[in-house]
Amino acid sequence: MISTPDVSRSAAVTPGSDVRDAFRAAYENRYTWDSGFGGYRGRCIRETDGGRVEGRFSVGADLKAKVEGIEDEEAQKDLASQLWEVAIHRVRRPFEQVHGENTFTAGDTDEVGLEVIVGGKGAGDRYRIKDDVVTMVHRHIHGTVVTIFTLSVTDTGAGYLSRSYTSRYADPVSGEPRGGTSHFTDTFVPLPGSGTWVLSERAVETEAAGEAGAASRRVFRFVDLEPLD
Repeated sequence: MISTPDVSRSAAVTPGSDVRDAFRAAYENRYTWDSGFGGYRGRCIRETDGGRVEGRFSVGADLKAKVEGIEDEEAQKDLASQLWEVAIHRVRRPFEQVHGENTFTAGDTDEVGLEVIVGGKGAGDRYRIKDDVVTMVHRHIHGTVVTIFTLSVTDTGAGYLSRSYTSRYADPVSGEPRGGTSHFTDTFVPLPGSGTWVLSERAVETEAAGEAGAASRRVFRFVDLEPLD
């Protein structure tokens, strides 16, 4: 179920050409939940160097995550944040609704994939695509630049989910990093009785960033999963 995209489909694209259709194909190949999905629940666990906490959670049809049974407020918020972050990317939004005011122009091609340079409303953003997978995201969000590299994916048969990837935040002007690079490994499983793919485990390893913070490792597990009634 885990694969690394193949660059071959992108190798022949001429720099400067319009690659809107190629980017649309990668965008629409992402795995999303059906609009009628009512949510799910289960037990949640967080493990860090500081210890282990366990509680219960639910993610509603509105994508809001609720975590209960954990006294540590920081841990509770951390678990809810992971669930929300994954859920928000499962929303199915039409390509034209999201990118209708953007243009997409081919840049160079390297081992990561074909560079897609965004113009229009999203000018300044860049992507790379490989074998109908978005393998790199470089976006300006709320005064920060986030760069994500997807290293492997899980093929659900109805679209892909990022399996292993890195994430880095930087100053949009100087390019100086804001914190250390984080390495993610996500495990997804089909929900019993539903078939909807949901997160069952996430491991996050964050590199040290000078005096700004030490290296850390967090593991989140979501078990005893079941659809909401």
